[in-house]
Amino acid sequence: MAAGKGGDGLVAWRREKYVPKGGPAGGDGGKGGDVILEADPGISTLVDFRYKKQFAAESGRPGGSSNKSGRAGADLHVPVPVGTIVYKNEGDGAAARMRRVADLAHPGERLVVARGGRGGLGNQHFATSTRQAPRFAERGEPGETAELRLELKLLADCGIVGLPNAGKSTLLSVVSAARPKVADYPFTTLEPQLGVVRIDEFNSFVLVDVPGLIEGAHAGAGLGDRFLRHVERTRVLIHLIDGGEPIDEILAGKTTIEEELRAWSPRLLEKPRIVCISKLDLPQARENFEALKSRIPGLRGISAATGEGVGELVYAAWEEIRRAPGLEVLPPEPPRIVLQPKEAFAIDLRDGVYVVSGERIERLAEMTDFDNDEALGRFERVLAKLGVEKRLREMGIREGDTVRIGDTEFTYS
Repeated sequence: MAAGKGGDGLVAWRREKYVPKGGPAGGDGGKGGDVILEADPGISTLVDFRYKKQFAAESGRPGGSSNKSGRAGADLHVPVPVGTIVYKNEGDGAAARMRRVADLAHPGERLVVARGGRGGLGNQHFATSTRQAPRFAERGEPGETAELRLELKLLADCGIVGLPNAGKSTLLSVVSAARPKVADYPFTTLEPQLGVVRIDEFNSFVLVDVPGLIEGAHAGAGLGDRFLRHVERTRVLIHLIDGGEPIDEILAGKTTIEEELRAWSPRLLEKPRIVCISKLDLPQARENFEALKSRIPGLRGISAATGEGVGELVYAAWEEIRRAPGLEVLPPEPPRIVLQPKEAFAIDLRDGVYVVSGERIERLAEMTDFDNDEALGRFERVLAKLGVEKRLREMGIREGDTVRIGDTEFTYS
């Protein structure tokens, strides 16, 4: 993500017929645009970021004559799904790490991830009693850049979990307007599907179909680690079991799902869960349901094909949602405190090059027009005032040695 660069200041003069000694009148550059992430309920996946990974806001326009400021660059709004967790790369080299800076859990929530640069000052700002006709202006300040990692944890009131081909997508398609792919083979669903379940005219809840989990899902088997993170955001779970399997396989599959939830996060098993046998339209599923009712407390049975038990399951889930606590929102990680030296700058000798570092000095170098003698003179005066030149002499710098400030290199003289 790259914010817009500030517009350059202008060197201009007032040349009006009845204004004697008009003086400098160069306008300031406009501010660069910010890059803003915005939670958009109309987006459900991060798939678009697989194909477009670089975003840049508009730069500010240069200043104009007659003290007219340049137009500010337009902010770039990047829509992301509700529930996107934003990590930002902080530090350099071995010290770099991704820090969680926001959890965009509410529609319309915004986060500025890169701020636009300040516009450069026009020559009107550099006029003094001894320098009444400054022939230089500032360049615009570069905008911030940010390297982000986006992680989506879908927000839903209720989630359907289970082994592949348990009938989760079929149930979602029956109780909501969602139309997930339904087929008679495992792993038909490759990404979570959301649907809105209408209870009555005034009440509804969001249901998510989590793709089938298998043994080892918490460690990444079958992309399970990508799916389990969505389960964390649900308030209630429906554990759907394929009733057409033999009873020993049903019990083994139930244990597998519970162990995978526990291995990912023990808190998942603390969520209200409704265990439900599917496919009651099959004779074997009906027999299994009757046999297991006494062994699995609160066991329910449904047939998405005939609608049997579906309404009761939906209302049972709604009652659990009403009693369940609200959705968890992750707070940002506290920034790591780095003690800075008291000096306004630091100088290191690297391979014969004197490298001057410091936020103020580096920003000044980026905004100075080194092709302009007056601007260069101002830059040298600021360095002398800050004590940079004195420190260089103390370090033994000689005529012709190279000095680097930011991306700018020049020969010491």
